[in-house]
Amino acid sequence: MRQLFQTRTILLLITPALIFLALFFLLPLGLILIDSVRDASGWTLQRYGDVLAQEQIRSVYLRTLQLGLIVTVLAALMGYPAAYLIARLPANRRALVMSLVILPLLTNPVARTYAWLVILGRNGFFNQLMMALGFITEPIRIIYTENAIVIGLLQLFLPLMLLTLVSAMENIPTEVEEAARSLGADGWQTFLRVILPLSADGLVLGGTLVFTGSITAYVTPAILGGTRVLMLATLLQQRAIVLLDWNGATIIAVIMIVTTLVINGLLRQLRPRSV
Repeated sequence: MRQLFQTRTILLLITPALIFLALFFLLPLGLILIDSVRDASGWTLQRYGDVLAQEQIRSVYLRTLQLGLIVTVLAALMGYPAAYLIARLPANRRALVMSLVILPLLTNPVARTYAWLVILGRNGFFNQLMMALGFITEPIRIIYTENAIVIGLLQLFLPLMLLTLVSAMENIPTEVEEAARSLGADGWQTFLRVILPLSADGLVLGGTLVFTGSITAYVTPAILGGTRVLMLATLLQQRAIVLLDWNGATIIAVIMIVTTLVINGLLRQLRPRSV
């Protein structure tokens, strides 16, 4: 009886959230999917064939996946050592450092991205520093390149990787590392055979957040890439607002949604079943 009461209470509490998600997420998503496979003649996949036959769509799609992968790998490589050190700090210092990690997430992404225009511009801080150090003799173009987008996305999503890795590493007892070293494992072997397997769940979760966020981001690619380096989100905006190609925009939206769901599902399969 008590369990039945608890179940009804839980259902009652989550019902408003489920209704909200159904009305403002699932319903619009379903309408987009239906509209992409239906026209005046009935159900058809011809629209997908017409859009995917365009070289620009395929090029932008591959670029989006490539940049998302690069950002995810860089976030993991930079996040692991930082997360390990943060997780081993005393509780008060760890709380302070984590507050600093979270701080960029509280800043508007538009303001953060425009700051990179000042840093990476032809007369920006980076070019001035490189010229002062003698590495270059004249300013180089970084804005409106793939490199600029990678830098902006990495700065945007690196905190998410750090948060998940720190959360995973906090649960790894230090005695496990000491035991590995006492058995003759060096630092690299300890990382590969102990730290990495035990923190794999956090890595996969962080990779999922970073990768899906990178391939669906709009503000950063739009500002740092402009019209020279399009990604799926900026191409979607261009087709819908500039060219008024609503059919093409709908197909691109569906491609983004399906790609995100597929990648999310694949990465979830990598999560360890038990540790």
